[in-house]
Amino acid sequence: MPVKKYNPITPGLRHRVGNDYSIITTNKPEKSLITPIKRTGGRNSSGKMTMRNRGGGHKRRYRVIDFKRNKDGMPATVQTIEYDPNRTAFIALVQYEDGEKRYIVAPNGLQVGSTIQSGKGATPDVGNTLLLSEIPLGASIHAIEMQPGKGAAIARSAGTYATLSGREGKYAIIKLPSGEVRRILLTCRATIGVTSNPDHGLQVLGKAGRKRWLGRRPRVRGVAMNPVDHPMGGGEGKSSGGHPRSRTGVMAKGQKTRNRKKHSEKLIISRRKKK
Repeated sequence: MPVKKYNPITPGLRHRVGNDYSIITTNKPEKSLITPIKRTGGRNSSGKMTMRNRGGGHKRRYRVIDFKRNKDGMPATVQTIEYDPNRTAFIALVQYEDGEKRYIVAPNGLQVGSTIQSGKGATPDVGNTLLLSEIPLGASIHAIEMQPGKGAAIARSAGTYATLSGREGKYAIIKLPSGEVRRILLTCRATIGVTSNPDHGLQVLGKAGRKRWLGRRPRVRGVAMNPVDHPMGGGEGKSSGGHPRSRTGVMAKGQKTRNRKKHSEKLIISRRKKK
């Protein structure tokens, strides 16, 4: 999907690069599939701020997404392609033959009127959900389960996809968007195709206020703080701040934080590529 630049009639539009949303077919969500969202502003149940730089933002309603795709053997027709404020990818409203409506994460290329299906016997076409044991090798897939029946967890954001590179016993070998190669059970499901809105990363907000509309408050650099507030704070003039690290002291340049005893450690074949 293409992006568009704006005429610089205001300072905020001078560098703005936005999505043209030409694929979107409606701006009214399905009422039966939206629920309220309680916003926390980064506070926990005690009112203590546990996540900084959050708060404000436009009011949203949550679109209930079908991540399990467990209505097997029944075709569904795509009714609309919609914007979802809660995720970077677009969503599609589909209606099954029995009249039930559900939202799914829309793959790139899915159009209104297309027919999708899930379960055994489904063809490996864009938008169809199959078991990893039935997907052709080399196919691009998204919305991948990590545990059978739990629902899609991997490759759900805009423009992402994984590649099914092989099978080994009861496991499929998947190359993830990060570059990591890992095993996932063949009884897990995945959807054929690439997630929609691949040009999301090309957008430029253009002004600080647009970030506030998204619910993000200003972020202060550690080197600009006092020593009591951050390990990199303090010093005379513009000091370098010492070793890059987080506010809690965790090194930012290569310190490993993953638990070696994590149960999924044995399923990882090769780590993601370092930048």
